[in-house]
Amino acid sequence: MTAYEFSAPPADKVALEHSSEFTPRFDADGLITAVVTDAGDGTLLMVAHMNAEALDKTLRSGVAHYWSRSRNALWKKGETSGNLQHVVEMRTDCDQDAVWLRVNVEGQAASCHTGRQSCFYRIAEFEGGKAKLIDDGSPVHFDPEQVYGKSG
Repeated sequence: MTAYEFSAPPADKVALEHSSEFTPRFDADGLITAVVTDAGDGTLLMVAHMNAEALDKTLRSGVAHYWSRSRNALWKKGETSGNLQHVVEMRTDCDQDAVWLRVNVEGQAASCHTGRQSCFYRIAEFEGGKAKLIDDGSPVHFDPEQVYGKSG
């Protein structure tokens, strides 16, 4: 198999669910959902997407790569901030349309571009007939403007 190519998933559901062959099912945009947790404490760090190239680079290098839908580009997580995600384990779900990465984060252990450990730092609540978000108090490990520069 050459880089960026994965075998097509089997048409038979039983074969898909029980085969030892990794045959990821990419969506119509060529992406697969990636759920990322901290290998040490299990914290949900982020949810991202991978195309075949990102998935291949992740498997071959052991460092997480994703597809940025907003930038329409491959992205090596932590390349700018220094918070690389080293993959400890990758799993796929039963129908192989999502992957779960357990990672150790290098550097300040921040996986969110806001400087926090997790992208899930706000709690959604319903109060007074409206939905609102409440910050959970997660510490900010770095100043995003210093790391990434001003955006927009």
